[in-house]
Amino acid sequence: MRKYVAEAIGTFCLVFAGTGAVVIDSVTGGAVTHVGISLTFGFIVMALIYALGDVSGAHFNPAVTVGFFLARRLSGRCVLPYIASQLAGGILASGALLLLFGNHASLGATLPAGSAWQSFGLEAILTAMLMFVILCVSSGSKEVGTMAGIAVGGVIALEALFAGPICGASMNPVRSLAPALISGNLHAIWVYLTAPFLGAAASVPLWKAMRADRDLRAEAVVIESGASL
Repeated sequence: MRKYVAEAIGTFCLVFAGTGAVVIDSVTGGAVTHVGISLTFGFIVMALIYALGDVSGAHFNPAVTVGFFLARRLSGRCVLPYIASQLAGGILASGALLLLFGNHASLGATLPAGSAWQSFGLEAILTAMLMFVILCVSSGSKEVGTMAGIAVGGVIALEALFAGPICGASMNPVRSLAPALISGNLHAIWVYLTAPFLGAAASVPLWKAMRADRDLRAEAVVIESGASL
């Protein structure tokens, strides 16, 4: 059960800090700023990967969990418990923010600034980029590479910096669903419950293609070394 508890705790921290930055920015009239919100999401994910990556893999995101499953790096029996744990952690975090600050800024819910389909496209592409990086820097189903936290946290902050003003740069169904449910603002929630899964799934064959090419090059080097001996 440790890995499921880790996923709940990690998702709580992610949603509480990330969407909390959005709420506090609203309460203080912009003191946190968009850059601050983006960095908050990146830093909290980076810290949590180093804290919990060796326990659960530090997914904190149903799309990432499904991506690992599709890449055959996570057992199918773990998928639903992981997602349930993530949802529980996210809802608890949004509930805590509601108690502390009231329903400011829809508790940090992600809302499209333009059309819903524009945000759908952005969310799918952003999640594909994120999942590709995660698969490349992680080991097995666990993000425990030396640079994994920096790489994953960095790409989250980067994507939030440039795409956040349009789509919210959620890349995480629970990060969007939890504040939407607790605040009652379910506008365009379908975007954030579908696009991240599509993006994560699309990144898996790309990662496999890169890995296969890398493995072939490594094999060629071994063969060449053996021939030279």
